[in-house]
Amino acid sequence: MTETAAATEEHPLTDVRFETLDLEPSLMKGLGDAGFEFCTPIQAGALPKALAGTDVEGQAQTGTGKTCAFLLATMNLLLRKPALSGGKEGDPRAIILAPTRELAVQIHADAEILGRHTGLRICVVFGGTGYDSQRQQLLKGVDILIGTPGRMIDYFKQNIFSLKRVQVTVLDEADRMFDLGFIRDIRYVLRRMPPPEQRLNMLFSATLSHRVSELAYEHMNAPIIVDANPDRVTVKKVDQQVYHVSKDDKISLLHGLLSRMDVSRTLVFANTKRTCERVADYLEGNGYKCGLLTGDVPQKQRLSLLNQFKRGELPILVATDVAARGLHIPDVSHVINFDLPQDGEDYVHRVGRTARAGASGNAISLACEEFVYSLDEIEDFIGQKISSEIAPESLLAELKPPARRRRHSGRPRGAGSSGGRGRPRSRSRN
Repeated sequence: MTETAAATEEHPLTDVRFETLDLEPSLMKGLGDAGFEFCTPIQAGALPKALAGTDVEGQAQTGTGKTCAFLLATMNLLLRKPALSGGKEGDPRAIILAPTRELAVQIHADAEILGRHTGLRICVVFGGTGYDSQRQQLLKGVDILIGTPGRMIDYFKQNIFSLKRVQVTVLDEADRMFDLGFIRDIRYVLRRMPPPEQRLNMLFSATLSHRVSELAYEHMNAPIIVDANPDRVTVKKVDQQVYHVSKDDKISLLHGLLSRMDVSRTLVFANTKRTCERVADYLEGNGYKCGLLTGDVPQKQRLSLLNQFKRGELPILVATDVAARGLHIPDVSHVINFDLPQDGEDYVHRVGRTARAGASGNAISLACEEFVYSLDEIEDFIGQKISSEIAPESLLAELKPPARRRRHSGRPRGAGSSGGRGRPRSRSRN
């Protein structure tokens, strides 16, 4: 069964008040602390079903309130139902799985706000840092365990906790779980819990593919599909533009665009780590303060960069797709695809970083000869043509040399390297 929840483009919130839902008073206090009064479409569609004990498979654009929906349903059930028998005291009663460390940390932060009056013990585990401290927190006992699959399974195999008492299971950004190769780990965890009919199960994703629905069918109990955006894949208030440009001129065009924009909070996406490094070097060499977020950036540095970007202290963040999924970064005015992503879903998730919660935003893509072949697939996926033009000469800015050279082999794809128009000539080759 599929249900549709909708709000108008001008009014991203529905007229459903949280106070009309069957929520515990302690959760209403948390909602008050967060300043939440009205539900978003996905919350209005999913929460009543989940609060009534029905499994939910939810689809909504990023930034529309999925996290709040599954956290409220999870906490409400734990507050009202006794713990299951089996296992030991302190074993988690709810498991929330996220594909990335950043998303797990964000879910935990939201859970701390919404659940601060409930007395529920909330813990987050993720790789890259804090191994002993996370382990010690688990040993003290936890009600809600949030984490990435690898670190969670690591602790589970050490018998630090069991999954015999799990009453709620949440999979967030389920399609990304497949993309990152976590599906075997997910099934490993789910098969060691009580049967689906003994749990409340929720699955949320920006896109519900056949493989995601198959996972839901296998490990959920007849879930109701709540689709908060059935007609449009991308956010309606995003102004989308494509500039056709040669690889050699992309850095120059990026500089020209940024020089004409308010860059108080701008995300620049590239397809590879090496290209991101090259772009960041040139931006810093040309007077822009920017951060670099790629897969090998240490966890503490990642979190620091994201916090600086969220606070507005860092105006530009250059990133691979590690930053494109699941993170709520408010007030991002521009997303620039330095490289066109190579499939439609990645485009949607990148563009979804702007125009969140009803705000307007801009998405600009640079289509060079290497990645322009993705444009047709992207337009087919979003169901619309994107306004496009050949980059005008007036937008190609003169460049100063890059601020520094990072150590990497070869020339990053799509970073631009030829001379002309004042651009330095790179000595590296493909």
